[in-house]
Amino acid sequence: MKAPASLRARLLLGILVPVLGLLAFNAASLYRQALAAADTAYDRTLLASAKSIGELLEVVETDGRVRVRGNVAYAALEAFEADNRSRIFYRVRGFDGEMVSGFEDLPAPRRDASERNVYAALVQFYDDRYRDAPVRMAVLLQPVAGQAGQGMATIQVAETLEVRRTLARQILVDTVWHQALMLVVIALVVVAVVQVATRPVRALSERLRRRAEGDLSPIDSVGAPHELQPVLDATNGVMARLAHLLEHQKRFVRDASHQLRTPLAVLKTQVQSAQRGDVAPGQALDDIGSTVDGATVLANQMLALAKVEQLRQQGDAAVVDWSSVVQAVALDLAPLIAQARLDFDLERQTAPVHAHEWALRELSRNLLHNAVKQSPAGGRLAVRLVCDARTAALTIADSGPGLSDDLRQRLFEPFSTGDAGRGGVGLGLTICREIVASLGGQIELNNRLQGSRVLGLDAVVRLPLHTATP
Repeated sequence: MKAPASLRARLLLGILVPVLGLLAFNAASLYRQALAAADTAYDRTLLASAKSIGELLEVVETDGRVRVRGNVAYAALEAFEADNRSRIFYRVRGFDGEMVSGFEDLPAPRRDASERNVYAALVQFYDDRYRDAPVRMAVLLQPVAGQAGQGMATIQVAETLEVRRTLARQILVDTVWHQALMLVVIALVVVAVVQVATRPVRALSERLRRRAEGDLSPIDSVGAPHELQPVLDATNGVMARLAHLLEHQKRFVRDASHQLRTPLAVLKTQVQSAQRGDVAPGQALDDIGSTVDGATVLANQMLALAKVEQLRQQGDAAVVDWSSVVQAVALDLAPLIAQARLDFDLERQTAPVHAHEWALRELSRNLLHNAVKQSPAGGRLAVRLVCDARTAALTIADSGPGLSDDLRQRLFEPFSTGDAGRGGVGLGLTICREIVASLGGQIELNNRLQGSRVLGLDAVVRLPLHTATP
């Protein structure tokens, strides 16, 4: 695959190619103008030749008819030849178009010649061909008078174009040399300007190349050109996201290694105790099973926490009806609710939100599962999902003992539990907080009070509704 051109090469091509095209067009235009100027200059010589021939004409009477007579020697025209590279031909016609003198095979005057005449004389100039060579033709209507009478003679003078074209080419060559020199100067100036203009880009590349492997700090944009600011801002944004992702991964590995070490150590101790016969086999198996169940819950919740961050990075959530997800979660946890003999109430409205269905299900399951565990047997548990113009609010109200202010804030931290006697590893509310944050919502835990008495805890989650664009 061909490597893309550098910014410097693109700037050079973008500037020099149009300039080169302009100079080429200018050279072609100049060549046409030089030919026109040469024609104007040498046409004066042709006119002088024709007038010289006209001065040698006279009127005579022959056989009762008035005729033009002229004896023009070709040597008389040599004075009007620019040099030996061009030749002059002429022909003179009388009053009735009869041949008087000159080259009889010279083409007759053209009637369609429409070039502008800048001379006062009755003369026409045009390009023609004679003896398979291009020539410049001058046709002069010359009045001729004498004692025998008067009339209008036609004098044609043709000149080959070698001298004219040589002059035009010489003018073109001289101009092209100047334009080539100007192009070289422009190229040098452009190279110097591009070199200076791209210096900040090279300096930025060098700074990035010298960075340490794990350095994801923002790039200093002080003094950078205005055109580089969007690139620097976007790069800093990407590096900030990478730093956040790497920090999350480090924290996950650190927490996982710390938290999994304890159940594995306990499991090893229980196995060794069973092997020594310190406890009955049945009791040992029950203890081992409880430890494995706790480790399984911990691993699942830590994987769920990692998946939340993965979904956050993807950012391609679809529109999901939160109401259907809440209903499905309530049905999944119906056996636990029935086992606790809870007075369960579900109220919901259609709530379309931008989210991954897994995230909504995990959020609703964790909150409802916590509420079931905190509610006393025979207590009341209510789930209410309502919407206003912009927000969908899910409230899960249990009938538990509530939370102290300190514990209510601390419960969202990883591995923080309110009551160790009820089990859990302290990641459920952390997962809920991360899910809500990734969806741009809010979550809070509020004690439900009646006077100074706590009636239970309300877990409230607010997420922005999806608004359909027309």
